[in-house]
Amino acid sequence: MGVRLHPSPFTLHLSSFTFHPSPFTLHLSSFTHQVTYESHPLQPFLPSNGRILFLGSFPPPRTRWSMSFFYPNWINDFWRILGLIHFCDAQHFVVVGEKRFDRERIIDFCKSQGLAFFDTATRVCRLNDNASDDHLEIVEPTNVAALLAQMPHCHDIVTTGGKASEELQKQLGFPLPKIGEYTKGEAFGRTLRWWRMPSTSRAYPLKIDKKAEFYTRLFQYN
Repeated sequence: MGVRLHPSPFTLHLSSFTFHPSPFTLHLSSFTHQVTYESHPLQPFLPSNGRILFLGSFPPPRTRWSMSFFYPNWINDFWRILGLIHFCDAQHFVVVGEKRFDRERIIDFCKSQGLAFFDTATRVCRLNDNASDDHLEIVEPTNVAALLAQMPHCHDIVTTGGKASEELQKQLGFPLPKIGEYTKGEAFGRTLRWWRMPSTSRAYPLKIDKKAEFYTRLFQYN
């Protein structure tokens, strides 16, 4: 007797399904890591009298911001260091009684001193939901030449961390400076000093007073 094969009544038609991959988040199979793509949330701060350009890597997640400006993380000591250097007061840019920095006071100060700010990445892949450069991959580097083109009086660039220094070196082609020092050369049609400063993150193992000593060297030249 012959055997008759009957097709399964359960048929999966793939064409009937529409897949919508998220453009922002990829959940890995282990469910232990999250990959997030982010575009820079801030516009470059480039005053017309800009003479020093500070470049970090990329802002931390917004949940860690205490203001809408550069170095917004409450436990990052950048603004405390500038307060120590210029006003002998680490709390100068802190809103009294609150855990946030005074954005308006900071902006007024930066305009008066010709301090410009942006980061070496305009788009990144964040491999973990924190502020660490170790979990940051640069997808789209910042065009540093385009930033400088808007500030004819700027001859000093400062990187404030390892990731920022790595990226800037690719664009400048200068030798890597020692921490707290600079290398000098020609790039983007002008003479530049590239200063490599210690990270102002508290994860960087150096006391705030010592970090301030390094940053003071920069302002002694300007």
